Amino acid sequence: MVLEATMICIDNSEWMRNGDYAPSRFQAQADAVNLICGAKTQSNPENTVGVMTMAGKGVRVLVTPTSDLGKILACMHGLEVGAEANLAAAIQVAQLALKHRQNKRQQQRIIAFVGSPVKYDKKVLETIGKKLKKNNVALDIVDFGESDDEKPEKLEALIAAVNSSDSSHIVHVPPGDNALSDVLLSTPIFTGEEGGSGFAASAAAAAATGATGFEFGVDPNVDPELALALRLSMEEERARQEAIAKKAAEDSSNTENKDHASSSNNDSVMAEAEPASNASADDKKEQPKDDDDLLQQALAMSMEGGASGSAAVADAAMAEAGAVDPDLALALQMSVQDANMSSESDMSKVFEDRSFVTSILNSLPGVDPNDPSVKDLLASLHGQGEQEKKEDKSDKPEDEKN
Repeated sequence: MVLEATMICIDNSEWMRNGDYAPSRFQAQADAVNLICGAKTQSNPENTVGVMTMAGKGVRVLVTPTSDLGKILACMHGLEVGAEANLAAAIQVAQLALKHRQNKRQQQRIIAFVGSPVKYDKKVLETIGKKLKKNNVALDIVDFGESDDEKPEKLEALIAAVNSSDSSHIVHVPPGDNALSDVLLSTPIFTGEEGGSGFAASAAAAAATGATGFEFGVDPNVDPELALALRLSMEEERARQEAIAKKAAEDSSNTENKDHASSSNNDSVMAEAEPASNASADDKKEQPKDDDDLLQQALAMSMEGGASGSAAVADAAMAEAGAVDPDLALALQMSVQDANMSSESDMSKVFEDRSFVTSILNSLPGVDPNDPSVKDLLASLHGQGEQEKKEDKSDKPEDEKN
């Protein structure tokens, strides 16, 4: 493999706006430059490539010779097209850039794309060629675009002056259906001085720029084991991605099922709670709302409960005693009557104690002792107690008289 340092001269003059090369002269030239840079850097890891422009305000070096292919390709973006190309000045600046290369063992080569007319005389170009030959600099020229009668002759004379041991080449590319880069694939500019396979050089360049037509960028005929390994790796990755997607779908379906079940349970609980709430509301509606009614019912139930309980006990005792002894039964009946009278008098005494009744009413929830209806009820009970006392007092003198 040849160890080389290469400077590529790009024609960015106004003539590059023409569309006789698809999509334009400048774009076709840029594609060819990208392929050449990829082929040079792939053929030998120590090869370096630099890029410069020949038109515009002046000759300008975009990238000095380097092995960084990304840096080389990035400099091609945003180039301006205008003015006229200065071939002689560009070749001299390229020679100066190669003279200051870091690795002095590298051979020197200049590749010039000429798509515009050449304004220099043949003698001036021959002088430049002899200077390049003296400094051991090889020159390759790609002639495309404008082709007047004098341009091919001038470029041929320049190559003849530079050529030493068939190290320099010129390629004429007429307009046509074929792309400029495709025409250059089989030329010595790609194959190099060793006459190697042009297909191998183009494949290396295409691999560097991602332009291969093979799957995974590898030709199965050249390296079948690598192609098989890449295919197996791709299939494993695809299977892994499908498994992840399937698991995610199952998890989402399980989550939806759980949410549906919980929502149905909530609906059933709500449906069961509605009748219970309706029933409790009906019960509340049936309950009396008046506090006076509640108080009167509680008092009546307490009085009826005590009387009915004592009457039931007395009846049962008298029934048992009547079956044994009539005199005992009569005595029990008289004692029960005395007990009823004493219990009624005790209840009347309790209700006569207003402080006690007021404390009881304060302890009851929802009862206001200051309510007028409650006061009227207590006053009526107190009046009944005083009336009973008067009757008892009036009955006692009559008994004493008898």
